[in-house]
Amino acid sequence: MQKTINIQNKKARFEFEILDTYTAGIQLTGTEIKSIRNSKARITESFCEFNEQGELFVINMYIEEYTYGHSYNHNPKSSRRLLLNKKELKKLERQVQNVGLTIVPLKLFITDKGWAKLTIALCKGKKLHDKRNTLKDRDNKRDLDRIKKNFR
Repeated sequence: MQKTINIQNKKARFEFEILDTYTAGIQLTGTEIKSIRNSKARITESFCEFNEQGELFVINMYIEEYTYGHSYNHNPKSSRRLLLNKKELKKLERQVQNVGLTIVPLKLFITDKGWAKLTIALCKGKKLHDKRNTLKDRDNKRDLDRIKKNFR
């Protein structure tokens, strides 16, 4: 029995206002999926970008080299193709080009069938005052939870 893999991008929820989310498959090689199953990946600094053919790629996603890969190992920072429906790709591309939004990965996980999936979000960048409000709300919630805990 293997543990569940759930790699999250906590920084994205603070930096961006999330408008819409999608679940996309990732085109990986053998050593990449083995490293992800060992929880050796990071998506904190990554983002998504379209190429000239209209395909969506995740850029700057770090997947550590597989220790037993030898000469068949992969490049840790290479761009990886995301698998979505054509309709979803066209909609996302329109939003990114016209409105100026960003596509950011939120979560990398493995399904029950063993496929690697990436939850991506269509986001708009937060302003400085929005970030301050987020911090203030987080502190208030923490204080309220402490009061509730002591009251019981």
